[in-house]
Amino acid sequence: MQCKNSNFSLLTVLALAAGLAQAAEFKVESASQIDGRLPAAQYADTFGCQGGNQSPQVKWSGAPAGTQSFVVSMYDPDAPTGSGWWHWVTANIPASVNELPAGAGSAGGKLPAGALSIANDASQPGYLGACPPVGQNHRYVITVHALKVEKLDLPPNATPALVGFMSWANGLGKASLTLQGAR
Repeated sequence: MQCKNSNFSLLTVLALAAGLAQAAEFKVESASQIDGRLPAAQYADTFGCQGGNQSPQVKWSGAPAGTQSFVVSMYDPDAPTGSGWWHWVTANIPASVNELPAGAGSAGGKLPAGALSIANDASQPGYLGACPPVGQNHRYVITVHALKVEKLDLPPNATPALVGFMSWANGLGKASLTLQGAR
């Protein structure tokens, strides 16, 4: 009996290690940063900020097997709202895509065919740049969710929270990159 338990324990450890190895391969990076900080191009051009309001370049690799689509987002958990601030959410990015160039999510930008731009927390579709209060340092979390569905069936007025909920419900994995921003 002890041998069977040892074999089961060994198989469990190996399965967990394999899962962790696969999860560790999924990563996201951005050339739109300087030493881990957002440059002026990614700051808002409103709310008292004078940036370029350009969505960052986002590239990902090592998506889990079976990925059929992606969701890319940028979220500020430090925003003085009580619930953070969604700067950018793009859903239904085809599985064949592994990068969004700088500006793709901005006004006039070009998203991949089929991708859906979700209204940010300012109720505007697309990207709204960083604009932390003067004297504060904020974190900007760029996340790529790998999904097991080809697209999320979203209503026209979908919120970032709804997209997040559906991403977790249909997720195979996620990768995040946190950048800093201050004025």
